Amino acid sequence: MVSHSVKEIRVVEVAKVTKECEDVTSLWFRDEFTRMSEPGQYLMVWLPGVDQVPMSVSMVDHDGLSRISVRVVGEMTRRLSELKPGDKVGVNGPFGRGYRVEGKSPLVVAGGSGSSSVVPLVKELISKGFKPTVVIGARTESLLIFIDELRSLVGDKLVISTDDGSRGYRGYASTLAAELMEAEGFDSVYTCGPELMMAKVFDSSDKKGLPVQASLERYIKCSVGLCGACAIGPFRVCDDGPVFDTEMLRVVSDEFGFSKMDPSGKRVGV
Repeated sequence: MVSHSVKEIRVVEVAKVTKECEDVTSLWFRDEFTRMSEPGQYLMVWLPGVDQVPMSVSMVDHDGLSRISVRVVGEMTRRLSELKPGDKVGVNGPFGRGYRVEGKSPLVVAGGSGSSSVVPLVKELISKGFKPTVVIGARTESLLIFIDELRSLVGDKLVISTDDGSRGYRGYASTLAAELMEAEGFDSVYTCGPELMMAKVFDSSDKKGLPVQASLERYIKCSVGLCGACAIGPFRVCDDGPVFDTEMLRVVSDEFGFSKMDPSGKRVGV
């Protein structure tokens, strides 16, 4: 049973700050409940008078510290990225459904800040005796994150792609993943990143009969499945997800990769 305290805001102190790339900053802190999180789960992160937003846990219990990694996309994320060691922030959670370890030969595909979600997953897969192939993509080399960290985990099974060819494979991570699926004998696929990328990864995987787990992003307000702001089909991403499996993705195939609701409830393209 989940402790009631997990779903109460806890004030934590930023222990250290690391810059991952030009627009991604990581905040490290000590929190016993965050240390209980499973790969793929998220926290609700709160700054008084500013906002509360969902953030993937990008590292769990490294020398007693956990980590969230913030890409600047608006006022709240800008303010988070400006925090310094000793500053305070509110967190609650972990929330949601994380990744489940399936298969013995996994392929992990991450794009952009989606790498934050898959670092704990890769560590979990390795702890279970599997050595995944990991595809990490970004628009350009300067936006790649956690490359050294992931290489230390999987060695030459880390494959890099950049849209502009500035490092590694020239092209989309989804295209590289499809090529690897044709050449290698994977039996499961995990993906996190831009939804159009994940939709293409899902399409390639499903055609080959490979089970997929994808971490979806929607506008999350309540985090417990009540308000409906994060609805996709019959599901609530905050509680039924954020990680969706193949059957769930098939149910929402008319929305996944096509549309979502904005904060006002208006349906917009992804």
